[in-house]
This record gives sequence, C-alpha cells and structure tokens, in this order.
Amino acid sequence: MPHPALQLFLNRLLLRSALAEEERQAILSMRVHPAQVSPNVDIVPPGRLVTYSCLVAEGLAGRFGQLPSGLRQITAMYIPGDMCDLHSAMLPRVEWALQALSAPLAYLKIPHEELLRVSRTYPRVAEAFWRDCVVDASIIAQWVVSLGRRDATARTAHLLCEMALRLECAGQGSREAFELKATQAHIADALGITPVHMNRVVRGLRLQGVLSWTGRTIRVLDWDGLVRIASFDSGYLEIPRE
Repeated sequence: MPHPALQLFLNRLLLRSALAEEERQAILSMRVHPAQVSPNVDIVPPGRLVTYSCLVAEGLAGRFGQLPSGLRQITAMYIPGDMCDLHSAMLPRVEWALQALSAPLAYLKIPHEELLRVSRTYPRVAEAFWRDCVVDASIIAQWVVSLGRRDATARTAHLLCEMALRLECAGQGSREAFELKATQAHIADALGITPVHMNRVVRGLRLQGVLSWTGRTIRVLDWDGLVRIASFDSGYLEIPRE
C-alpha cells in the first residue's frame, strides 16, 4: 500500500496537472523513508548537501533563511501533502533550513534518485513536478509582497486566507474552520512582526467580526470580509476557483 502522504502529494499535483493512471501509480510507488521529529528541530540544516526531498505527512514544517549571526526568518510553511524542497532534486546544496513547527512533524524522505527516475520515465510527471515548484515560488513571492507592502493587519489576513485555502484543498479543514499547527510566535515570525503586535492584530480582526481564534483553531466568521482586508486573490495558488 502506498504511504497516505504520497496520495496527498498526488492530489496536490492533480489540482494543476492531468496524469494518466500509470503516471499516478509511478508517484504512489516511489520509495520513501518515513521520519518524525519534535518541534523546533531542523530536518534539513542550512548549507547541507542533501540527497532527498521532504514530503510532509503530518503537522507543519517551515522553511527558514538564516543569517551568519544565527537569526532566522520563516519564509514558507508546508502542510501535509506539500513537498517542501522538491527543487533540491536539481540543486541539492541548500542555503536555507527546514524545521518542524508542530509536534509531532511526520515526513517522508524521498531520495532524489527516485524523483529523477520517475521524472525521466514519465515526462508528464516531470511537468507536474515543475508546476509544483512554480507554485511554491509564487507563494514565496506573495510573502515578499506582504512583508514589503501590506500592513500588519492585511499581512495577517492574507496569510490566513492562503492557509485556509491550502488546507481546504488538502482535506485538512475548510476556509470556514481550520487548525494552523504553529505557535503565534512562529506566525508572527513569518509575518515579520512581534508576538505582542500579532496579538493586537488578532484582537482587531476579532473586533471586526471576521474570525475567532482559540488555541490553534481558527474560525472564519466572514470570509468575504477577511478577503477584503487582505486584498486577497487566490490566483497565485493555481487552484480551481468556485
């Protein structure tokens, strides 16, 4: 039986790529090595030459940029079904880090040689992998725009809209209610604000009646209102629109 995370990954690919049954089975039958780590543990340290890519099976992973001083900035979050570093199959020396943001983080190590074998055997699978990397880059580009041009409230609303749709597509919740398995400190880091500022922003969104936030469970009470605050357009996610 294929690992359930491979099915989640295939489902993600099928959002943007048409694959024949033989091509789907090639993905589901890839050789994998399951692993699990505690929160705040690196699964790929910065500057490492890696021989595998990481597919999230359970929990939440984050990508970090790291300065020589050791200071870090979260630059991406990955949910079940996301291949955090598919591109490392082509550029295996990484200048960033991957870390567990939740407890536990379960993930699959997929050897680069396995990804390359499937890509060379099935060109349309290679195209699907390529599209997945492009979407990953589009998400990171939107995060850069948020950090540079959106205020803290719009930035927070935009991240919540994005994560709601990504989790909904992965069958991990809906845009009305989902669990974001990261601490508010992690989320504040990703948004480039302090946890104290983050708390003020969330309080403001509550007062506007667009959401409730208890622990790690977020309920969106007014989706259209949250979208307006964020000026959110889901086009960069390349998912089917309603």
